[in-house]
Amino acid sequence: MEKVEVVVVGGGPAGLAAAIVLAEAGAEVLVVERGDYSGAKNVTGGRLYLEPVRPYLPGLLDDAPCERLVVKERLTMMAADSSLTIELDGGRLRADPPHSATVLRATFDQWLAEQAAERGALVIPGYKVDDVLMADGRVAGIRSADAEIQADVVVAADGVLSFVAEKAGLRGRLDPGRTALGVKEVIELPEQVIRDRFGLAGDQGATQLFFGSITAGMFGGGFLYTNRRSLSLGLVIGTHALMEKSPPVAPHDLMEAFKQRPEVEALIAGGQPVEYSAHSIPEGGPAGMPRLVTDGMVVVGDAAGLALNQGVTVRGMDLALVSGALAARAILAAREKRDFSAAGLASYGEELRGSAVYRDFATFRHVPEVLSNPRLFEEYPQVAAGLFEEIMSVGAEPKPKMSTTVLRTLGRLARPRYLGDLWKLRKI
Repeated sequence: MEKVEVVVVGGGPAGLAAAIVLAEAGAEVLVVERGDYSGAKNVTGGRLYLEPVRPYLPGLLDDAPCERLVVKERLTMMAADSSLTIELDGGRLRADPPHSATVLRATFDQWLAEQAAERGALVIPGYKVDDVLMADGRVAGIRSADAEIQADVVVAADGVLSFVAEKAGLRGRLDPGRTALGVKEVIELPEQVIRDRFGLAGDQGATQLFFGSITAGMFGGGFLYTNRRSLSLGLVIGTHALMEKSPPVAPHDLMEAFKQRPEVEALIAGGQPVEYSAHSIPEGGPAGMPRLVTDGMVVVGDAAGLALNQGVTVRGMDLALVSGALAARAILAAREKRDFSAAGLASYGEELRGSAVYRDFATFRHVPEVLSNPRLFEEYPQVAAGLFEEIMSVGAEPKPKMSTTVLRTLGRLARPRYLGDLWKLRKI
Protein backbone atom coordinates (compact mmCIF):
# COMPACT_ATOMS: atom_id res chain seq x y z
CA MET A 1 0.00 0.00 0.00
CA GLU A 2 1.40 3.37 -1.06
CA LYS A 3 1.36 6.45 1.16
CA VAL A 4 1.48 10.12 0.16
CA GLU A 5 0.84 13.28 2.12
CA VAL A 6 -2.09 14.53 0.02
CA VAL A 7 -4.31 12.85 -2.57
CA VAL A 8 -6.41 15.19 -4.72
CA VAL A 9 -9.41 13.48 -6.33
CA GLY A 10 -10.30 15.43 -9.46
CA GLY A 11 -8.08 17.29 -11.91
CA GLY A 12 -10.23 20.39 -12.43
CA PRO A 13 -9.44 23.97 -11.37
CA ALA A 14 -10.19 23.43 -7.66
CA GLY A 15 -8.12 20.28 -7.29
CA LEU A 16 -5.24 21.54 -9.42
CA ALA A 17 -5.11 24.90 -7.61
CA ALA A 18 -4.74 22.96 -4.35
CA ALA A 19 -2.04 20.76 -5.89
CA ILE A 20 -0.12 23.77 -7.21
CA VAL A 21 -0.02 25.55 -3.84
CA LEU A 22 0.83 22.35 -1.97
CA ALA A 23 3.56 21.21 -4.37
CA GLU A 24 5.09 24.68 -4.45
CA ALA A 25 5.48 24.44 -0.66
CA GLY A 26 7.18 21.06 -0.94
CA ALA A 27 4.29 18.79 0.03
CA GLU A 28 3.99 15.35 -1.58
CA VAL A 29 0.89 15.54 -3.78
CA LEU A 30 -0.87 13.00 -5.99
CA VAL A 31 -3.70 14.15 -8.29
CA VAL A 32 -5.96 11.43 -9.71
CA GLU A 33 -8.27 12.36 -12.58
CA ARG A 34 -10.95 10.07 -13.97
CA GLY A 35 -10.77 11.49 -17.50
CA ASP A 36 -8.14 10.66 -20.09
CA TYR A 37 -6.58 14.03 -19.24
CA SER A 38 -7.50 17.03 -17.11
CA GLY A 39 -10.33 18.78 -18.89
CA ALA A 40 -11.50 15.73 -20.84
CA LYS A 41 -14.65 15.37 -18.71
CA ASN A 42 -14.92 18.91 -17.33
CA VAL A 43 -17.61 21.28 -18.57
CA THR A 44 -18.20 24.97 -18.05
CA GLY A 45 -19.86 27.80 -19.92
CA GLY A 46 -16.39 29.08 -20.46
CA ARG A 47 -15.80 32.37 -18.63
CA LEU A 48 -13.26 32.93 -15.89
CA TYR A 49 -13.34 36.05 -13.70
CA LEU A 50 -9.70 36.84 -13.03
CA GLU A 51 -9.76 39.54 -10.35
CA PRO A 52 -11.10 37.35 -7.50
CA VAL A 53 -8.33 34.80 -8.13
CA ARG A 54 -5.28 37.07 -8.21
CA PRO A 55 -4.91 37.61 -4.42
CA TYR A 56 -4.87 33.85 -3.79
CA LEU A 57 -2.82 32.62 -6.76
CA PRO A 58 -0.67 35.64 -7.62
CA GLY A 59 0.85 35.53 -11.08
CA LEU A 60 -0.40 32.03 -11.86
CA LEU A 61 -2.89 33.03 -14.55
CA ASP A 62 -0.70 35.64 -16.28
CA ASP A 63 0.35 33.08 -18.92
CA ALA A 64 -2.77 30.92 -18.89
CA PRO A 65 -4.08 29.79 -22.29
CA CYS A 66 -7.19 31.96 -22.26
CA GLU A 67 -9.20 32.25 -25.46
CA ARG A 68 -10.29 35.91 -25.46
CA LEU A 69 -10.26 38.81 -23.00
CA VAL A 70 -13.84 40.00 -22.48
CA VAL A 71 -14.43 43.66 -23.44
CA LYS A 72 -18.13 43.45 -24.34
CA GLU A 73 -21.10 42.29 -22.27
CA ARG A 74 -24.53 41.71 -23.77
CA LEU A 75 -27.76 40.92 -21.96
CA THR A 76 -30.74 39.82 -24.06
CA MET A 77 -34.34 39.52 -22.88
CA MET A 78 -36.18 37.17 -25.23
CA ALA A 79 -39.94 37.32 -25.74
CA ALA A 80 -41.79 34.81 -27.87
CA ASP A 81 -41.13 36.58 -31.17
CA SER A 82 -38.93 39.56 -30.28
CA SER A 83 -36.04 40.49 -28.03
CA LEU A 84 -34.27 43.40 -26.37
CA THR A 85 -30.48 43.53 -26.03
CA ILE A 86 -28.35 45.79 -23.83
CA GLU A 87 -24.61 46.03 -24.54
CA LEU A 88 -21.85 47.27 -22.26
CA ASP A 89 -18.51 48.05 -23.88
CA GLY A 90 -15.29 49.26 -22.30
CA GLY A 91 -14.73 50.80 -18.88
CA ARG A 92 -13.49 48.19 -16.41
CA LEU A 93 -13.89 45.56 -19.10
CA ARG A 94 -10.95 47.05 -21.02
CA ALA A 95 -8.77 47.63 -17.94
CA ASP A 96 -5.31 46.21 -17.48
CA PRO A 97 -4.91 43.65 -15.96
CA PRO A 98 -7.89 41.98 -17.65
CA HIS A 99 -11.20 41.64 -15.84
CA SER A 100 -12.25 38.27 -17.27
CA ALA A 101 -11.49 35.85 -20.07
CA THR A 102 -13.09 32.98 -21.94
CA VAL A 103 -11.50 29.55 -21.69
CA LEU A 104 -11.91 26.06 -23.10
CA ARG A 105 -11.53 23.54 -20.30
CA ALA A 106 -9.77 20.90 -22.38
CA THR A 107 -6.95 23.41 -22.92
CA PHE A 108 -7.09 25.34 -19.66
CA ASP A 109 -7.22 22.33 -17.33
CA GLN A 110 -4.36 20.58 -19.13
CA TRP A 111 -2.28 23.71 -18.65
CA LEU A 112 -3.14 23.80 -14.94
CA ALA A 113 -2.11 20.13 -14.68
CA GLU A 114 1.22 21.01 -16.30
CA GLN A 115 1.73 23.80 -13.76
CA ALA A 116 1.09 21.35 -10.93
CA ALA A 117 3.49 18.79 -12.41
CA GLU A 118 6.22 21.40 -12.91
CA ARG A 119 6.03 22.17 -9.20
CA GLY A 120 6.39 18.52 -8.25
CA ALA A 121 2.86 17.12 -8.09
CA LEU A 122 2.19 13.75 -9.71
CA VAL A 123 -0.90 13.90 -11.96
CA ILE A 124 -2.39 10.55 -13.01
CA PRO A 125 -5.22 10.60 -15.60
CA GLY A 126 -7.58 7.70 -16.28
CA TYR A 127 -7.77 6.86 -12.58
CA LYS A 128 -11.19 5.92 -11.17
CA VAL A 129 -11.64 6.12 -7.40
CA ASP A 130 -14.00 3.42 -6.11
CA ASP A 131 -14.03 4.16 -2.40
CA VAL A 132 -12.57 6.14 0.47
CA LEU A 133 -10.23 4.42 2.91
CA MET A 134 -11.26 4.84 6.54
CA ALA A 135 -9.14 4.11 9.60
CA ASP A 136 -10.17 4.71 13.22
CA GLY A 137 -13.14 6.80 12.04
CA ARG A 138 -11.10 9.16 9.83
CA VAL A 139 -10.46 9.40 6.10
CA ALA A 140 -7.12 7.72 5.45
CA GLY A 141 -6.86 7.55 1.65
CA ILE A 142 -8.56 6.21 -1.48
CA ARG A 143 -9.22 2.84 -3.06
CA SER A 144 -9.43 1.95 -6.75
CA ALA A 145 -10.10 -1.41 -8.40
CA ASP A 146 -6.47 -2.49 -8.14
CA ALA A 147 -4.77 -0.22 -5.60
CA GLU A 148 -5.09 1.48 -2.25
CA ILE A 149 -3.32 4.76 -1.53
CA GLN A 150 -3.03 6.10 1.99
CA ALA A 151 -2.86 9.83 2.60
CA ASP A 152 -2.76 12.28 5.46
CA VAL A 153 -5.41 14.33 3.66
CA VAL A 154 -7.77 13.66 0.76
CA VAL A 155 -8.99 16.68 -1.22
CA ALA A 156 -12.47 16.01 -2.65
CA ALA A 157 -12.48 17.92 -5.94
CA ASP A 158 -14.58 15.50 -7.96
CA GLY A 159 -17.40 17.82 -8.99
CA VAL A 160 -20.98 18.53 -8.07
CA LEU A 161 -21.97 14.89 -7.51
CA SER A 162 -18.84 14.29 -5.32
CA PHE A 163 -18.93 10.57 -4.74
CA VAL A 164 -15.85 10.99 -2.52
CA ALA A 165 -17.46 13.54 -0.15
CA GLU A 166 -20.60 11.41 0.01
CA LYS A 167 -18.60 8.29 0.89
CA ALA A 168 -16.87 10.21 3.69
CA GLY A 169 -20.23 11.26 5.14
CA LEU A 170 -19.80 14.98 4.42
CA ARG A 171 -22.93 15.21 2.30
CA GLY A 172 -26.01 13.24 1.41
CA ARG A 173 -27.61 12.63 -1.95
CA LEU A 174 -27.88 15.74 -4.08
CA ASP A 175 -31.16 17.68 -3.89
CA PRO A 176 -32.46 18.36 -7.45
CA GLY A 177 -33.90 21.64 -6.19
CA ARG A 178 -30.35 22.86 -5.57
CA THR A 179 -28.90 22.00 -8.96
CA ALA A 180 -29.29 23.00 -12.58
CA LEU A 181 -28.51 21.23 -15.83
CA GLY A 182 -26.21 22.91 -18.32
CA VAL A 183 -26.14 21.86 -21.98
CA LYS A 184 -23.50 23.31 -24.28
CA GLU A 185 -22.19 23.19 -27.82
CA VAL A 186 -18.83 24.39 -29.07
CA ILE A 187 -19.29 25.75 -32.58
CA GLU A 188 -16.23 26.36 -34.74
CA LEU A 189 -16.00 29.55 -36.80
CA PRO A 190 -13.03 31.27 -38.48
CA GLU A 191 -11.23 33.71 -36.21
CA GLN A 192 -11.87 36.70 -38.47
CA VAL A 193 -15.58 35.87 -38.74
CA ILE A 194 -15.88 35.98 -34.94
CA ARG A 195 -14.08 39.33 -34.81
CA ASP A 196 -16.26 40.85 -37.54
CA ARG A 197 -19.51 39.41 -36.21
CA PHE A 198 -19.01 40.72 -32.67
CA GLY A 199 -17.03 43.89 -33.49
CA LEU A 200 -13.80 42.70 -31.89
CA ALA A 201 -10.10 43.23 -32.55
CA GLY A 202 -7.13 41.01 -31.77
CA ASP A 203 -7.78 38.83 -28.70
CA GLN A 204 -10.81 40.82 -27.55
CA GLY A 205 -13.88 38.82 -26.62
CA ALA A 206 -17.61 39.23 -26.05
CA THR A 207 -20.15 37.45 -23.88
CA GLN A 208 -23.92 37.34 -24.14
CA LEU A 209 -26.46 36.12 -21.61
CA PHE A 210 -30.06 35.38 -22.60
CA PHE A 211 -33.21 34.92 -20.54
CA GLY A 212 -36.91 34.72 -21.23
CA SER A 213 -39.03 32.44 -23.38
CA ILE A 214 -36.07 30.22 -24.37
CA THR A 215 -36.49 28.17 -21.17
CA ALA A 216 -40.24 27.63 -21.57
CA GLY A 217 -41.08 29.38 -18.30
CA MET A 218 -38.49 27.46 -16.28
CA PHE A 219 -35.71 28.91 -14.14
CA GLY A 220 -32.62 29.29 -16.31
CA GLY A 221 -31.14 31.10 -19.27
CA GLY A 222 -28.73 30.96 -22.16
CA PHE A 223 -25.14 31.98 -22.73
CA LEU A 224 -22.73 32.64 -25.56
CA TYR A 225 -18.98 33.13 -25.15
CA THR A 226 -16.52 33.94 -27.92
CA ASN A 227 -13.41 31.80 -28.09
CA ARG A 228 -10.51 32.32 -30.47
CA ARG A 229 -11.87 30.06 -33.21
CA SER A 230 -15.20 28.94 -31.78
CA LEU A 231 -18.29 29.96 -29.83
CA SER A 232 -19.50 28.31 -26.64
CA LEU A 233 -23.31 28.31 -26.74
CA GLY A 234 -25.61 26.77 -24.18
CA LEU A 235 -28.54 26.74 -21.80
CA VAL A 236 -28.79 26.29 -18.04
CA ILE A 237 -32.12 25.08 -16.64
CA GLY A 238 -33.14 24.25 -13.07
CA THR A 239 -33.16 20.48 -12.55
CA HIS A 240 -36.28 20.50 -10.38
CA ALA A 241 -38.10 22.68 -12.91
CA LEU A 242 -37.22 20.19 -15.65
CA MET A 243 -38.43 17.28 -13.53
CA GLU A 244 -41.75 19.02 -12.76
CA LYS A 245 -42.38 20.34 -16.27
CA SER A 246 -45.68 19.13 -17.70
CA PRO A 247 -45.75 18.11 -20.44
CA PRO A 248 -42.09 17.13 -20.21
CA VAL A 249 -39.53 18.91 -22.36
CA ALA A 250 -36.11 17.59 -23.34
CA PRO A 251 -33.12 19.91 -22.80
CA HIS A 252 -31.71 19.15 -26.25
CA ASP A 253 -35.03 20.22 -27.82
CA LEU A 254 -34.83 23.54 -25.96
CA MET A 255 -31.25 23.87 -27.19
CA GLU A 256 -32.26 23.31 -30.80
CA ALA A 257 -35.08 25.86 -30.51
CA PHE A 258 -32.62 28.32 -28.94
CA LYS A 259 -30.20 27.89 -31.86
CA GLN A 260 -33.01 28.52 -34.33
CA ARG A 261 -34.02 31.85 -32.83
CA PRO A 262 -33.10 34.54 -35.41
CA GLU A 263 -31.09 36.46 -32.82
CA VAL A 264 -28.90 33.41 -32.18
CA GLU A 265 -28.96 31.89 -35.65
CA ALA A 266 -27.30 35.00 -37.07
CA LEU A 267 -24.45 34.74 -34.54
CA ILE A 268 -23.66 31.07 -35.21
CA ALA A 269 -24.38 31.06 -38.98
CA GLY A 270 -21.83 29.03 -40.92
CA GLY A 271 -20.45 27.43 -37.78
CA GLN A 272 -19.64 23.74 -37.35
CA PRO A 273 -20.65 22.08 -34.05
CA VAL A 274 -17.63 20.12 -32.79
CA GLU A 275 -18.61 19.32 -29.21
CA TYR A 276 -21.80 18.70 -27.22
CA SER A 277 -21.80 18.28 -23.45
CA ALA A 278 -24.15 18.33 -20.47
CA HIS A 279 -23.29 18.91 -16.83
CA SER A 280 -24.95 19.33 -13.42
CA ILE A 281 -24.34 22.67 -11.72
CA PRO A 282 -24.74 23.48 -8.00
CA GLU A 283 -27.34 26.21 -7.43
CA GLY A 284 -28.04 25.83 -3.73
CA GLY A 285 -25.97 28.71 -2.36
CA PRO A 286 -24.67 28.45 1.21
CA ALA A 287 -27.63 26.24 2.18
CA GLY A 288 -26.57 23.69 -0.42
CA MET A 289 -22.99 23.38 0.78
CA PRO A 290 -21.83 20.17 2.45
CA ARG A 291 -19.57 20.13 5.49
CA LEU A 292 -16.21 21.34 4.20
CA VAL A 293 -13.89 19.36 6.46
CA THR A 294 -13.69 16.14 8.39
CA ASP A 295 -10.81 14.20 9.83
CA GLY A 296 -8.47 13.69 6.88
CA MET A 297 -10.55 15.40 4.17
CA VAL A 298 -11.44 18.81 2.72
CA VAL A 299 -14.01 19.53 0.00
CA VAL A 300 -13.46 22.16 -2.72
CA GLY A 301 -14.99 23.64 -5.88
CA ASP A 302 -18.24 22.24 -7.27
CA ALA A 303 -18.01 19.38 -4.77
CA ALA A 304 -18.44 22.05 -2.08
CA GLY A 305 -21.40 23.59 -3.93
CA LEU A 306 -19.34 26.62 -4.91
CA ALA A 307 -21.08 27.95 -8.01
CA LEU A 308 -22.75 31.35 -8.01
CA ASN A 309 -25.64 32.58 -10.14
CA GLN A 310 -25.94 36.35 -9.69
CA GLY A 311 -28.71 36.64 -12.26
CA VAL A 312 -26.65 38.59 -14.80
CA THR A 313 -23.35 36.79 -14.15
CA VAL A 314 -22.61 33.12 -13.54
CA ARG A 315 -19.44 32.13 -11.69
CA GLY A 316 -17.79 28.86 -10.89
CA MET A 317 -14.15 28.62 -11.93
CA ASP A 318 -12.98 31.58 -9.86
CA LEU A 319 -14.65 30.12 -6.76
CA ALA A 320 -13.08 26.74 -7.54
CA LEU A 321 -9.56 28.15 -7.87
CA VAL A 322 -9.86 30.22 -4.68
CA SER A 323 -11.28 27.32 -2.66
CA GLY A 324 -8.48 25.04 -3.84
CA ALA A 325 -5.82 27.57 -2.85
CA LEU A 326 -7.40 28.14 0.58
CA ALA A 327 -7.74 24.41 1.20
CA ALA A 328 -4.05 23.98 0.38
CA ARG A 329 -3.12 26.71 2.87
CA ALA A 330 -5.09 24.93 5.59
CA ILE A 331 -3.45 21.59 4.77
CA LEU A 332 0.00 23.18 4.95
CA ALA A 333 -0.84 24.68 8.35
CA ALA A 334 -2.07 21.26 9.54
CA ARG A 335 1.09 19.67 8.13
CA GLU A 336 3.26 21.89 10.30
CA LYS A 337 1.39 20.75 13.41
CA ARG A 338 0.92 17.15 12.19
CA ASP A 339 -2.76 17.54 12.97
CA PHE A 340 -4.99 16.46 10.09
CA SER A 341 -8.15 16.22 12.16
CA ALA A 342 -11.22 18.32 11.38
CA ALA A 343 -10.00 20.80 13.99
CA GLY A 344 -6.55 20.91 12.42
CA LEU A 345 -8.05 21.62 8.98
CA ALA A 346 -10.76 24.01 10.21
CA SER A 347 -8.91 27.12 9.02
CA TYR A 348 -9.99 26.23 5.47
CA GLY A 349 -13.66 26.86 6.21
CA GLU A 350 -12.84 29.92 8.28
CA GLU A 351 -10.71 31.51 5.54
CA LEU A 352 -13.18 30.60 2.82
CA ARG A 353 -16.09 32.19 4.70
CA GLY A 354 -14.01 35.31 5.26
CA SER A 355 -13.07 35.64 1.58
CA ALA A 356 -14.66 38.03 -0.91
CA VAL A 357 -15.85 35.17 -3.10
CA TYR A 358 -17.80 33.60 -0.24
CA ARG A 359 -19.28 36.95 0.79
CA ASP A 360 -20.58 37.28 -2.78
CA PHE A 361 -21.86 33.73 -2.45
CA ALA A 362 -23.79 34.66 0.69
CA THR A 363 -25.04 38.01 -0.65
CA PHE A 364 -26.65 36.41 -3.70
CA ARG A 365 -27.94 33.29 -1.98
CA HIS A 366 -31.57 34.20 -2.76
CA VAL A 367 -31.08 34.51 -6.54
CA PRO A 368 -32.37 30.98 -7.40
CA GLU A 369 -35.46 31.58 -5.24
CA VAL A 370 -36.21 34.95 -6.88
CA LEU A 371 -35.51 33.65 -10.38
CA SER A 372 -37.85 30.68 -9.96
CA ASN A 373 -40.73 33.05 -10.76
CA PRO A 374 -42.03 32.06 -14.25
CA ARG A 375 -43.18 35.64 -14.95
CA LEU A 376 -39.50 36.65 -15.23
CA PHE A 377 -39.17 34.34 -18.22
CA GLU A 378 -42.55 34.81 -19.86
CA GLU A 379 -44.31 38.09 -19.07
CA TYR A 380 -41.55 40.60 -18.30
CA PRO A 381 -39.42 40.05 -21.44
CA GLN A 382 -42.62 40.39 -23.48
CA VAL A 383 -43.48 43.67 -21.70
CA ALA A 384 -39.96 45.09 -22.11
CA ALA A 385 -39.71 44.16 -25.78
CA GLY A 386 -43.22 45.44 -26.43
CA LEU A 387 -42.48 48.79 -24.78
CA PHE A 388 -39.39 49.40 -26.90
CA GLU A 389 -41.24 48.25 -29.99
CA GLU A 390 -43.93 50.87 -29.35
CA ILE A 391 -41.33 53.58 -28.76
CA MET A 392 -39.22 52.75 -31.82
CA SER A 393 -41.92 51.93 -34.38
CA VAL A 394 -43.54 54.46 -36.71
CA GLY A 395 -46.97 53.74 -38.14
CA ALA A 396 -49.71 55.47 -40.11
CA GLU A 397 -51.34 56.90 -36.96
CA PRO A 398 -49.88 59.76 -34.84
CA LYS A 399 -47.61 58.57 -32.04
CA PRO A 400 -48.31 59.45 -28.40
CA LYS A 401 -45.57 61.02 -26.32
CA MET A 402 -42.91 58.60 -25.13
CA SER A 403 -43.79 59.43 -21.54
CA THR A 404 -47.39 58.42 -22.22
CA THR A 405 -46.29 55.08 -23.65
CA VAL A 406 -43.97 54.39 -20.72
CA LEU A 407 -46.53 55.39 -18.09
CA ARG A 408 -49.21 53.28 -19.75
CA THR A 409 -46.89 50.25 -19.56
CA LEU A 410 -45.98 50.97 -15.94
CA GLY A 411 -49.67 51.33 -15.11
CA ARG A 412 -50.33 47.81 -16.41
CA LEU A 413 -47.62 46.57 -14.01
CA ALA A 414 -49.07 48.36 -10.96
CA ARG A 415 -50.87 45.26 -9.77
CA PRO A 416 -50.30 43.33 -6.53
CA ARG A 417 -48.55 40.34 -8.13
CA TYR A 418 -46.14 42.56 -10.07
CA LEU A 419 -45.47 44.77 -7.07
CA GLY A 420 -44.83 41.61 -5.08
CA ASP A 421 -42.25 40.53 -7.64
CA LEU A 422 -40.57 43.92 -7.36
CA TRP A 423 -40.49 43.59 -3.57
CA LYS A 424 -38.80 40.19 -3.85
CA LEU A 425 -36.03 41.69 -5.97
CA ARG A 426 -34.72 43.46 -2.87
CA LYS A 427 -33.25 40.11 -1.81
CA ILE A 428 -30.72 40.28 -4.62
